[in-house]
Amino acid sequence: MLPGSIQISGETLSGAEIRDICESLRENSVRLLSLRGCQLSERDFGHVCRGVAESRSLAQLNLNLGIVSNINRVKQLAEALKANRSVQSLFLHGSPLTDAGLALLNPALSIHPSLVALDLGDCMLGDEGINLICGLLPPDGAKSGLKELTLSANPGITSKGWGRLAIAVAHSSQLRVLNLDYNPLGDQVAGMLAVAVASSRTLEVLDLEGTGLTNQSAQTLLDMVENYPTALRTLILAENNISPELQQQISDLLSEGEEEEETEAREVTAREKNPWICQNNSSSQMVLVTSGLGDSLLAETEM
Repeated sequence: MLPGSIQISGETLSGAEIRDICESLRENSVRLLSLRGCQLSERDFGHVCRGVAESRSLAQLNLNLGIVSNINRVKQLAEALKANRSVQSLFLHGSPLTDAGLALLNPALSIHPSLVALDLGDCMLGDEGINLICGLLPPDGAKSGLKELTLSANPGITSKGWGRLAIAVAHSSQLRVLNLDYNPLGDQVAGMLAVAVASSRTLEVLDLEGTGLTNQSAQTLLDMVENYPTALRTLILAENNISPELQQQISDLLSEGEEEEETEAREVTAREKNPWICQNNSSSQMVLVTSGLGDSLLAETEM
């Protein structure tokens, strides 16, 4: 039987329900476990963590909206992740981790062999937390690192912390999706991020919705898209003080990149069918535009 999913939102879980969940984890019959916003006792949370530790099928773990509510639970989750080898996506959005909690969790995150997507949005992080997160974005392919990172709504991070993250993103060899929406970034941080995107060879999606940007930021991002070949496919700028004209210019440039990519793909197909066709040596920007976030590595079925 193929592994399935357990998805529960906003309920108070009984001991019997927890036992069923843990049994399914131990039997390796669960690929997705989502307990979003649920209430469970300290003892039952420990049981779930032990089930996660033993599972070899669990790929996505969603503990959003306050489930990891204290330091003791952080410690138990860290121990579970040290033993687990299968989790690829971990969602802790809305958990009061703080930098201290992330420091306890970080060793398990750093050594996990499969983790590629991490959501730490609204986790009350600061600059010390950012320093730890940068360690999950290795600058070369020597070890695995995150491909998708969400840091939405962490207003305690200062421009110094965001600058450190921008450097890590610029040199990351694997990061594809970066969600920074609803942080008070402002134009200065946006400029740093533009440099990071221009330097990155992998970043495809950047979400800057509601981050306090102005036309100054938009112009910098426009220049970046126009003058530097990047992997960027999606740039989200909604709910900022940016003129519709500048947003349209950026969208048009990304659309042109999409058309160039499609043309090159057709040319490659044609050359494969007829090797005598001359190859066009002109380089083109490999970008696509979409209306929203790109596909997640393991798309969350509920937010």
